[in-house]
Amino acid sequence: MKINCLSCGHKVELDDVYDDFEGQVKCFACTALLEIKTEEGSLKSVRFLKLVPRPGVWGEGAAI
Repeated sequence: MKINCLSCGHKVELDDVYDDFEGQVKCFACTALLEIKTEEGSLKSVRFLKLVPRPGVWGEGAAI
């Protein structure tokens, strides 16, 4: 199953493990955290939660 990230539009590939799932997944392109719900391999809902800071890119430890 593929879903489009609501933050950047990247296609997030999900394994069969996510066919019946309710929880969070992360976009590896932009680090957005998405909350999804699937049933029988179909996406029922998706919601953008937040961007997760990458170490050394935003905030503490970032090179200036």
